[in-house]
Amino acid sequence: MRLLTSLWKFSRIPLPTNFGKVSYGIPRSLAAFTGGRCGYGTQSDGPRAISRYPVPYRKELPYDIVELMEEVERKGGFLPNVFKVMSHRPNEFRAFFAYYDVLMNNESGNLTKADKELIIVATSANNKCPYCVTAHSALHRIYSKKKTLADQVIVNPELADLSPRDRAMLEFALAVAKPENITEEHFGRLEEHGFNREDAWDIAMVTAFFAMANRIAHLTDMRPNEEFYILGRVPKETSEE
Repeated sequence: MRLLTSLWKFSRIPLPTNFGKVSYGIPRSLAAFTGGRCGYGTQSDGPRAISRYPVPYRKELPYDIVELMEEVERKGGFLPNVFKVMSHRPNEFRAFFAYYDVLMNNESGNLTKADKELIIVATSANNKCPYCVTAHSALHRIYSKKKTLADQVIVNPELADLSPRDRAMLEFALAVAKPENITEEHFGRLEEHGFNREDAWDIAMVTAFFAMANRIAHLTDMRPNEEFYILGRVPKETSEE
């Protein structure tokens, strides 16, 4: 499943120095960061549950869902809480991640993976969704190699260090998110920066899907994994100390 290969190639992401001596020069799983935690449950490491809805035990879930969860956890070293929370409704879990895979791993058009993640960050911040802002800021840092741009967009996209192209893209996404009545003027501003009508569709679909995801996160009081806060922030070293 392309969702796995695109989202969770985290084996070379560096670990924070205060988690002990690590080797930056060879592939490492984030399992070292997480302490190899594999249990599913409603509780996070903090005082708050990851969801107000119950999270099924692994043995209670259908095999295909367990298989996907274990693959994601094995590749990334931790299981993002959205997988646990959505497993409360297995059929909706399957539909949610199938559409996610179609939207986020479509390689046609002019949107990069970093573009899509920045759209999610901007619109999720507009929708006040802590989970999606935190998780997709991490993914944006990884794909873009820019450590601060997502943070700037979260605080105030108008003052962020955006290129004219990225600003036009986010303005269109936020118009869809607010929502505004989309007019030919909106399309025209995108076209000035190299986006065509199919690109506009892609921007809108990512925005719309994550508007739904934002509302699910609000409903369930979904909590971000602590691991997301460090991803893409620590510089990689080339040799083992």
